[in-house]
Formats: sequence, C-alpha cells, structure tokens
Amino acid sequence: MQSENRFFDDLSKIINGAAGTVAGMTREFESNARERAKEWIGGLEFVSREEFEAVKAMAAQAREQVAALEARLAVLEGNAPAPAQKAKAKSSKPAE
Repeated sequence: MQSENRFFDDLSKIINGAAGTVAGMTREFESNARERAKEWIGGLEFVSREEFEAVKAMAAQAREQVAALEARLAVLEGNAPAPAQKAKAKSSKPAE
C-alpha cells in the first residue's frame, strides 16, 4: 500500500512540473508574440486615436474658414448678391 502512494505522489509531481513548464512556455510565447506585434505595428506608422481626432477637428475648422472666405470673396468681387439687410417695416395704412 505504501508503494502505491509513492508511485502516485511521484506521478503527480511529474504532472505538476509538466503543467508548470507548459504554462511558462505559454506565457513566454504570448509575451514574444505581443512584442513582435508591437514591432510590426510600430513600423507601419499608425497614428493614435487622439492624434487622428485632433487633425480631423483641424480639417473641419479649416473647411469652415474656407467656405466663409469664399463667400466673402464672392461678395467683394460682385459675383454674389450682398447679404440681405433687414427691411424696415412701414406702418402706413392703405388709402381707401
């Protein structure tokens, strides 16, 4: 009976050691894969989301400024009618 326990104890130690080795290899593989992915993505010159959003906002503002300047230029060159001015309301009664 004593020999059976010894056999199972040794077998469990071997299995635990193998499981620990496999777990360590898995962690090392994942770490290496992440590092390779970072190197590959870093080489592609991607921009961050914050940088993209900042440039997008700048482009929208520039488009608005261009549209305003084009309208102003058209008015100055006489190609477009001047902005409508508010007409003064007259309070006269029609003659009967």
